[in-house]
Amino acid sequence: MKALIHAAGLSLLLALPLAQAQTKAADDADAARLGQRLVALDADASLNALASLERMQARQAVETLAATRSTSRSRPSALQVAQWRVETAEVAARTEAARREINRLDRERGDLLLEASRREAARARQEAERLRIQTQVQAEEAARLRETAEAESLARQEAETVLQGVSSREAAKLRAARQRAAELKRQEEELLRSLESDPGASNP
Repeated sequence: MKALIHAAGLSLLLALPLAQAQTKAADDADAARLGQRLVALDADASLNALASLERMQARQAVETLAATRSTSRSRPSALQVAQWRVETAEVAARTEAARREINRLDRERGDLLLEASRREAARARQEAERLRIQTQVQAEEAARLRETAEAESLARQEAETVLQGVSSREAAKLRAARQRAAELKRQEEELLRSLESDPGASNP
């Protein structure tokens, strides 16, 4: 009986360090797991420069967790705080990265809109210059046509004046010829009357 009790006591003594070792290993595993998440966060080139305050607080919380024994009453709280700090660091880093990406996209969009506006303004200037040149050409052509029309009108007026002058001279000549014809006829009639009134004048 004594031997049985002795054996049981010996087994208990051997099991106690083993249980403590297992508990410590579990505690170390929690800290290691959270520490690995921070290491992964630091290793991400797109996130390692972000949320520096949150990552520092998370490291401190993991260190506090690693230093807290499993038998301590504050162990659960330390584990919860460490988990929360690590999650906060991860979320803060990703949020800041997303915000920076949004800002980059906004700047890129603004640059694209500015470039598009500049190109549109350049096209508008080119179109305005084209229309100005076209309008100038049309104005010059209209002026040339107007000068040609004015020259033609002046030529017609001069031709009409010449024709009117010619017509006036011809009309004067015609009137003079008619007057001479009328005078000759009158003289002929007078001569006939004189001959009729003096028959001896025709037979001497």
